Amino acid sequence: MTVEKTPKQIVNTLNEYIIGQDEAKKAVAIALYNRYRRLQLPKQLQQDITPKNMLMAGPTGVGKTEIARRLAKIVDAPFVKVEATKFTEVGYVGRDVESMVRDLVAEAVRMEEKEQFERVKETATKKANNKLVKLIVPGIKRENRENSMQQMMQLLSGNFNMDQSNNDNEEVTDEIRNQRLSVAEQLDKGLLENREVTIEVEQAPKANPMGDMMGQMGMDMSSMLSDLMPKKTVKRTLKVSDAREVLIQEESKKLVNYDNLYQRAIERTQQNGIIFIDEIDKITAGNKKTSGEVSREGVQRDILPIVEGSTVSTKYGPVATDHILFIAAGAFAESKPSDLIPELQGRFPIRVELNALTQEDFVKILKDPQNSLLKQYIALLHADGIKLVFTQEAIDRIAEIAYEVNQGTDNIGARRLATILEKLLEDVLYEGPDMTMGEITITQKYVDEKLSDIIVNKDLTKFIL
Repeated sequence: MTVEKTPKQIVNTLNEYIIGQDEAKKAVAIALYNRYRRLQLPKQLQQDITPKNMLMAGPTGVGKTEIARRLAKIVDAPFVKVEATKFTEVGYVGRDVESMVRDLVAEAVRMEEKEQFERVKETATKKANNKLVKLIVPGIKRENRENSMQQMMQLLSGNFNMDQSNNDNEEVTDEIRNQRLSVAEQLDKGLLENREVTIEVEQAPKANPMGDMMGQMGMDMSSMLSDLMPKKTVKRTLKVSDAREVLIQEESKKLVNYDNLYQRAIERTQQNGIIFIDEIDKITAGNKKTSGEVSREGVQRDILPIVEGSTVSTKYGPVATDHILFIAAGAFAESKPSDLIPELQGRFPIRVELNALTQEDFVKILKDPQNSLLKQYIALLHADGIKLVFTQEAIDRIAEIAYEVNQGTDNIGARRLATILEKLLEDVLYEGPDMTMGEITITQKYVDEKLSDIIVNKDLTKFIL
């Protein structure tokens, strides 16, 4: 694990996307950097230092999930977000808690595969282009009974190579060879990108409920069966540019050693993985409404060994959870962290309370982040050739309305801004493609005209905003 950023730099990066919540940002930055510090120590000492898991409490829409997600991106770590309410106690129908670790390993495999594919892309692209040349200028097929028998023996022994068999059954004349050289030159120059070509691709496996159940037990039945059965292919007609991407994927898979890839993914999961458990307040005893419900305390007890450190069987191999960083979060509106069972509380030693958003926070959220809502809507309407401009007074008024509606109805934090902006810009978004005007300015007067009736009518506010 390489961390190029200090805790202060991590906080500065988080500030580009998340407004406020300085205490929470500081806590997660320290937790992240401590993982880097641990890896600088002797191996024996590394095993004794466990991650300082964190419990974030605060109303919805204030940035709990976004902080964890951005944190994972800073160090390119495997990250999954799970809902505590999706899990059930052992013995009930539903997802078992170990599935969160399997999901994390699957994400690590995807990340490792992407990196490995990037490394072999140049070689895979050359092989894909060679295939395209042969597809555009095919050789003369010849039938050979002896070759067919040889192929059958290779298939039974597991050494059959489809590409080699195609080459063996193909006769290439001087004329075909010259045509292929010409096509290869045109491909290099990008002159055939829109030409259509028919390729054979491996058929995607169908969803198998039994396979999903086996996956819950750490077994990959689909892979085991696919190794025994011949692969099915389907023909697809694509543009050369699209066909090349498909062929590059196929060739990349042949060039990558998946056994090594899975081992690296498991190591990456164990050392860098981050699991974000949301809605943890919903499985406290304080939220239990009826005696007939699945025991929420039972779910807590099932989560406990994973957070404490255990080994989970996955289809890629066993994964130790001792050094995975767990971040739990919840609104804790009807309960409190002390309602969790004491053992689980002890596994989340760092407690951070996130504050409800103020009107000033809403103004900053609208304008400052790199992915702010205003920037998103400006970019969307730019696609229609419209320049959308918001005056400062309009932004202040939108923030004021969001704050007031949150106070008068349910407080859903920054998500309220998305609801209000969608209603505010409804007509502009609808008429946009047919408009001829180059610029539209959203003023405070326009905001009041579009939203004043809804805000005054409290019943409408509950339904529309």
